[in-house]
Amino acid sequence: MPIVLAKGQKVDLTKGNAGLDKILVGLGWDTNKYDGGAYFDLDVSVFMTGASGKVERETNFIFYNNPKDDTGSVVYSGDNRTGAGEGDDESVNIQLGRVPADVQKISFTVTIHEAAARGQNFGQVSNAYIRIVNEDSGEELIRYDLGEDYSIETAVIAGELYRHGGEWKFAAIGSGFGGGLEALCRNFGLDV
Repeated sequence: MPIVLAKGQKVDLTKGNAGLDKILVGLGWDTNKYDGGAYFDLDVSVFMTGASGKVERETNFIFYNNPKDDTGSVVYSGDNRTGAGEGDDESVNIQLGRVPADVQKISFTVTIHEAAARGQNFGQVSNAYIRIVNEDSGEELIRYDLGEDYSIETAVIAGELYRHGGEWKFAAIGSGFGGGLEALCRNFGLDV
């Protein structure tokens, strides 16, 4: 039975799961009925940040055009352009022991590709979630259902893994942004 979080809650990940190293971070969503004529293409991006809260190397920005960091500690599964089907729509595999020591936080975000041109936003997305699974056992450890609190946002920071006292913790964020991926990149210190 996973720990189910509400927005703003934080929980230890590794302290209560001795030996945990390989995790899968799965993200999923559904789209509401939409008559705009264009399909929804939601994309997961990962920002690996240092103590400053900013991405310190461009290779620490993981997305469909850069599917893994230099060490291979964070690997994006690939772009699901339709979100069709049950279960995770996109996922990220992480080997915690390989994450570089200068990375303090790993943020998981979702954006809507070409949202402005298609007239789309997160108010038209439902059943969004982020979950953490122990890769070795297949056990779902943590789940955060984002809820339906969005309207005009085109990007969401779903959750974050972060280091604290030699352990990894997870925070349920659920923070929406206007401006899509470009706004997220600026937030995490990347020039676009």
